[in-house]
Amino acid sequence: MAAQTILFDFTLDKDKTADEESRVKVAKILRNELEQVFPQLELAYSMESPENGYFAVLHENKDTVITCRIFQHGLLTLNVEYFLPDGKEPSISFESAKSLEKVLAVKLKAIKAQKLPTLKRGDVSRYFPSSDERIIEYDIDKVVYEARSPFQKIQIMHSKTLGNMLLLDELQNIAESDLIYTETLMCRGVENYEGKEICILGGGDGALLYELLKENPKHVVMLEIDELVMQTCNKYLNVICGDVLEKRKTDQYEIIVGDCVEYLKKFVAEGRKFDYVFGDLTDIPITDAPEGETWDFIRTIFEHSFNVLKADGKYLTHGNGTTCKVQIRLFEEELGLLRPKVKFTTSKAFVPSFMEEWLFYQVSFA
Repeated sequence: MAAQTILFDFTLDKDKTADEESRVKVAKILRNELEQVFPQLELAYSMESPENGYFAVLHENKDTVITCRIFQHGLLTLNVEYFLPDGKEPSISFESAKSLEKVLAVKLKAIKAQKLPTLKRGDVSRYFPSSDERIIEYDIDKVVYEARSPFQKIQIMHSKTLGNMLLLDELQNIAESDLIYTETLMCRGVENYEGKEICILGGGDGALLYELLKENPKHVVMLEIDELVMQTCNKYLNVICGDVLEKRKTDQYEIIVGDCVEYLKKFVAEGRKFDYVFGDLTDIPITDAPEGETWDFIRTIFEHSFNVLKADGKYLTHGNGTTCKVQIRLFEEELGLLRPKVKFTTSKAFVPSFMEEWLFYQVSFA
């Protein structure tokens, strides 16, 4: 079940919306045409304001509600919303909505007209943001699991094409379809992990650990703060993590549940060094300046990670979507401030569950 929301946008000549009299004429035309589709339509409320233009709420049998806004700048928006129970056909089909858009465009003599696909809003979330904060609709058909740990909201959603998908605080993290993400992060086929000592910061979904163990490393230590994330992925995402989250310690690896910064400090004090450190933690923040708690966390991770890295070692991490040009530049500027100096290369991959191209970094001492 879900509320169906259909959005229409029309661009009109500014002269048709510049004053109250003109806007009233447009509203009359609009209502006449809407009544052809909704014969029981009634006006519930209307308001006219010189500063804000015209606003009206109409309804049909108190079931379908239509809100109309006519801006003095030449923009007209129309929102149609109604509740659709499971198993029922939509009151307005894609074809009838397109027909309404065309009729209104002609009658209003619109310069431009657009109807957005129906938004389905209800008990199953289908809309999540891209890295540059565009809305993406997923073919999610059910919520498999949902809980809140002391650190974050954890969800497993099922997608018809992506399989089970992990969301943390309502942001996409990884899906059963996303082997390319893990392989690009670890530079499979480029880096040689055989006999190497590796540290993973984060990585609670287990996918990176699972794939690294196939490369026959000497030992891998994984530092993950959220036990519930690992329990959840072990149960619902074992397509990507296998059985590595079943145990916390074996001859090949150790999973330590705790704050990775505190354990990195401990490793520094012990003089422990790694061939590879993976930063499988937060994405590059979407901000216009390298300021705030997340940027401070990234700088802290840099400082301690390079302190536990061997002289010929590498720090591998994910960045963000390749469309986030400003934030990527800020991240690379932060790398440029590190001492001793570092150098880096990048790689890219289209990640299915992100529905966009993602950037990955390979950083070493200069």
